[in-house]
Amino acid sequence: MNTLSPACQRFVLHWGEMGTRWGINRTMAQIHALLYLSDRPLTAEELATTLGVARSNVSTSLRELQNWRIVRLVHLVDDKRDHFESLQDVWEMFRLILDERMSREVAPTRELLQRCLAGDSRDGPLDPATRRRLLALADFFEITAEWYSQVSRWPQPILVRFLRLGNRVLKLVRLHP
Repeated sequence: MNTLSPACQRFVLHWGEMGTRWGINRTMAQIHALLYLSDRPLTAEELATTLGVARSNVSTSLRELQNWRIVRLVHLVDDKRDHFESLQDVWEMFRLILDERMSREVAPTRELLQRCLAGDSRDGPLDPATRRRLLALADFFEITAEWYSQVSRWPQPILVRFLRLGNRVLKLVRLHP
């Protein structure tokens, strides 16, 4: 990390810390941060050396980042080694991350809630209080998943305009006096 500027070092360390809070491996998040800041594609060896981590950890992290589609493998002319680069469009990067989280976390939760509410015969009937709470949670997940499904297809300029509206949206939907 000594080869990085102090600002880059701080960002890479912070992104790694944030990754752990988001349930992502620290090294994976640091590799992503380093690739995002880099002005050129980097090899796995460069990543391992710069971050001071094992090459095997870098390989595993790179595979997972590629699975998330926020890092891709690139080849350079006259260099047989694999190089890696991060998406640079932050809007696209976060859309892909949200898509993955929806698929990995929200979809299974929605399915489980529906199975619980359908009443598996071996589980027996739900008591009324549990049923109400699970229904409220299922409704929340259905509404937010549907909202995300629609919004994720909006063109970026429209999404940015919508997000910048902030509290002014309340006036548009007549919830604000």
